[in-house]
Amino acid sequence: MTLPEPTPIPRTFLQYLRSFGPGLVIVLTWLGAGDIVDMGVAGGNYGYSLMWVLVLAVVMRFLFVSLIAKYQLCNQRGEGVLDGLTRLHPWYAPLLFVASIVMGHVYGSYMTVGVGEACRNVSGVGEVWQWALFWNGLALVLVIRPQYQLIETLFKVFLAVLSVSLVGTALWVGPDPGAILQGFYRFEMPQQMGRFDPLLVGTAMLGAIGGSLMNFVYPYFLDAKGWRGPAFRRLQMYDFLLAVSVMIVLNLAIWTLGAKLLWPNHTIEKMDDLPRLLSEVLGPGGRWLFYVGIFSAIYTSLIGHAIGLGMMGTHAWLRWKAGPEEVLTVADFRAHGWYRGIALFCLISPLVWTLPGMPDFVTLTLVSNGGQVILLPVLAAGLWWITASPRLIGSEYRNRAWENLVMGVWLVLSVVVAIKAIQAIWVTAAATALVADGITLPSC
Repeated sequence: MTLPEPTPIPRTFLQYLRSFGPGLVIVLTWLGAGDIVDMGVAGGNYGYSLMWVLVLAVVMRFLFVSLIAKYQLCNQRGEGVLDGLTRLHPWYAPLLFVASIVMGHVYGSYMTVGVGEACRNVSGVGEVWQWALFWNGLALVLVIRPQYQLIETLFKVFLAVLSVSLVGTALWVGPDPGAILQGFYRFEMPQQMGRFDPLLVGTAMLGAIGGSLMNFVYPYFLDAKGWRGPAFRRLQMYDFLLAVSVMIVLNLAIWTLGAKLLWPNHTIEKMDDLPRLLSEVLGPGGRWLFYVGIFSAIYTSLIGHAIGLGMMGTHAWLRWKAGPEEVLTVADFRAHGWYRGIALFCLISPLVWTLPGMPDFVTLTLVSNGGQVILLPVLAAGLWWITASPRLIGSEYRNRAWENLVMGVWLVLSVVVAIKAIQAIWVTAAATALVADGITLPSC
């Protein structure tokens, strides 16, 4: 991604609208298989009773990412967030380097399977691995030498498709505003329905929306846009607020479809469960339209993850080798060999999960998104420290009292959620192994 010169600060409402972009790119990178499965399973298996988890996850992400952006734009040294974390402790660099590679494979596993299954299911021809190989190969062409403006334009086109597909089908089916509002404020954990424990579903939502490692790639898209320095803080906030609003609407659309079509008589076991019911209610066109949205959401995530993790992994490698104090001279991480290697790994290695006998798309997605929450306490603690320290971010932009209070509560919550995620993944993995051996567990 070629880094442009800093862009002019917009002065009018129309200039602001034309400037928006990095927030939409990162939100469509986030909004992928995890959101579709987590929202669909939550709505289909538990109605609107887990809606409060969505609220919590969105608030967590907004606050967390806003602090990430604040450090990126406003710190006194003009350095990146990863540089600040490494000043706090040098082990953050190797941690994020390894996490970029490992999670690149983990994220890519369910996205690759999802792209293949979506195309196979809607077309009725070919195998999952064949479709996955084609689309991952095309993504590799876009990712190896990405131009930011091309990626932003492509993502905006996919956003239009997503809006028509997901919001259109949700409105077609008909949402229930009263039940949605009730789900926002009734804090309850329902009894298990179907294969997936509500605790796993909830922690997977927090992972997919609130605790993702991909929160830390947002600064690279800001830099690629040319937004550098405190003068861009207001523009970044407006851009991100719009993007989060889009994310909420799309997530609610998926949740509405699950709750309206599946709950309480059906559950989601595989990708085609919800589209199949859509075809029964809306006709074949409804199923086809929803699959277009599924593909768009997953494919933008596949591209965005490879770009973002390639940039972050390269930055982490260079920072690890240089040490926390040395100034890095590489302005464009895309030009480095590690970027191409990590991007290639993110898109090629997950193809192994499309082979026969591998776990299904839904299970891969829930376990992967629940598992990434485990990293959240370490990252949350580091971010809190560097944004509260006048030595690192500077006295003018360090956290205010209420921001420190929020981060303190969030850190405690992240530890609890990480522990619960480990427990839920262990139970789900054990149950999946038993089912694979032909042993059926009684429902709770």
